[in-house]
Amino acid sequence: MITYKSDVEAVRAFTEKYAQLKEEVGRVIVGQDEVLKQILITIFGRGHVLLIGVPGLAKTLMVTTIAKTLGLSYNRIQFTPDLMPSDIMGTEILDENRNFKFVKGPIFSHIVLADEINRTPPKTQSALLEAMQERSVSVAGETRPLPDPFFVLATQNPIEQEGTYPLPEAQLDRFMFNIYLDYPTFDEEVDIVKGTIGGAMYEPKQVIDREEILYFQKLLQRVPVADNVYRYAVKLSVITRPGTPSAHPWANQYLAWGAGPRCSQNLIIAAKCNAVLSGKLSPDIEDVQAVACLVMRHRMVKNYRAEAENVSIERIIEEFLKVRE
Repeated sequence: MITYKSDVEAVRAFTEKYAQLKEEVGRVIVGQDEVLKQILITIFGRGHVLLIGVPGLAKTLMVTTIAKTLGLSYNRIQFTPDLMPSDIMGTEILDENRNFKFVKGPIFSHIVLADEINRTPPKTQSALLEAMQERSVSVAGETRPLPDPFFVLATQNPIEQEGTYPLPEAQLDRFMFNIYLDYPTFDEEVDIVKGTIGGAMYEPKQVIDREEILYFQKLLQRVPVADNVYRYAVKLSVITRPGTPSAHPWANQYLAWGAGPRCSQNLIIAAKCNAVLSGKLSPDIEDVQAVACLVMRHRMVKNYRAEAENVSIERIIEEFLKVRE
């Protein structure tokens, strides 16, 4: 049983664990400090991540390394056009005694890497919907809980769009963050090449255990939030909705659809974790702004005018962030 004298002491312990996790993962993954921080925010915030990046940027290695440092079970699912829901969730089989026995699929893991999720048809994509929201799966008329904590990291390749199935808005909305993974810098790439072709790679050590992760997840739920921060997060979501009385001019001009209430919820959850990792005991408006693009950019749909004028979703969010409470 984990106990601390106060939440202040627990917050201090949380930041120390984060520093240890960052250091341990950094022994394997060169650079990408911000991406690592964003992934850990979603894990401790009980969310999920959609990671977009070209092949070869060590997405799989990063997730594997994080799973090892967290001491959690990990499975990778390669999404292909012929993948079936039963390949993810599991299925019932007849055993040697001619009794039905459920064989668990790879979804029954603490951390699941859904690699190239947009390469499988909507029927299979939807198998993740219940898992991500309810943290359970329904197979053969029975609902089975998933391990706790449960975290999905889905990847997409932004280059190849032929033979892909874009994720529906309902599924995109269930990801807390949409993270863009960029190329490493020149010096970082030199370090990567030096560290990967010279011999055996470093084997990361476990830094934290499951019980501590669950404790820190509950700790974040108790972090107090001022009313003005709540109002600012909700306002950021409300002004994205075109055709409504509170809509921002850029929303009416460039958006076909705005963010829903889940956006407001995730802004607050992510801002809490961002504040705690910065050594603060409560988030402020700057913490909401720090995570806003990650939370909002996959929850809004641009219209034809935005496409024609080449206005990016990030540029639209920049305008939204200029609005104060």
